[in-house]
Amino acid sequence: MASRFLRELTLRQLRALAAVHRDRSVTAAARKLHLTQPAVTLQIRNLQALAGLPLIQRTSDGMLLTDAGREVLALTERIEAAIADCSIGAVSTSKYFVPFMISGFSKLYPKVDVSLFIGNRQEIGNALRGYDLDFAIMGRPPADIDMDVRLIGDHPHVIIAPTSHRLARKSRVALSDLADETFLMREPGSGTRGLMEQLFETARVRPNIGMAMSSNETIKQAVIAGLGIAFISAHTVATELDERRLVTLDVAGLPIVRQWFVLSRKDKVLLPPARAMQEFLAERGAQFLPRTHGRVRITRPTARGKR
Repeated sequence: MASRFLRELTLRQLRALAAVHRDRSVTAAARKLHLTQPAVTLQIRNLQALAGLPLIQRTSDGMLLTDAGREVLALTERIEAAIADCSIGAVSTSKYFVPFMISGFSKLYPKVDVSLFIGNRQEIGNALRGYDLDFAIMGRPPADIDMDVRLIGDHPHVIIAPTSHRLARKSRVALSDLADETFLMREPGSGTRGLMEQLFETARVRPNIGMAMSSNETIKQAVIAGLGIAFISAHTVATELDERRLVTLDVAGLPIVRQWFVLSRKDKVLLPPARAMQEFLAERGAQFLPRTHGRVRITRPTARGKR
């Protein structure tokens, strides 16, 4: 009986029950729903037939819900909340601009509730595998999931150092010149760490690794304090570069430019709020990325140089 009830009930029936509960009147509910009174009565009658129980009762105070009706109303509220919800996952590097994306979307769709989960690349990938997210904002898509991939914009990576660093004013520094430097890096599972490891492996340079940290903020403060240098997303250091608390080293072959994408599983059913957010990010997401003009010189790799 329960499976048949859930399979055959309709959102229109549930909304009719909620409207009658709110206004205590079929007539008033019909007016709010822009339906005729017989249409609302029919929706309630069909819903009660599915439930096999009376859901409303007529009293001197108007139409009130029975105990069974209150249970169905609670189900209605959960469904309405799910319909109005959009769940986003974002790698931690993107937290510097994702709130501005959500703010821009919310101005157009103020009734949509957006939930945001921040994690490293590994954590976001696991959440996508478990169908816990509508979509994610990250770089390279997980290789083991069939994804709908939409480009947001460029994502440059640079090496940062204290403003007093010995190479701060030197041009075209070779990566091998940094072999004796102490590098502060992200934790295992981080996309930034993986990209850094790939960079040094390709150059056949073994960096001197200092502390591993799970926060870009901690890494930035440690670099400012003189504990080392770091390979990091340029989008995480825009403010510090503007304020001259950090500099980017002019290293040959940098910045490495990857891309930001909005990703969703192809077999994940997206409800209208999530689809609207996905389209918004694909069409307008680039305008919310931190500016790097004047701080980071982005050059396009040649076909030969792509990895």
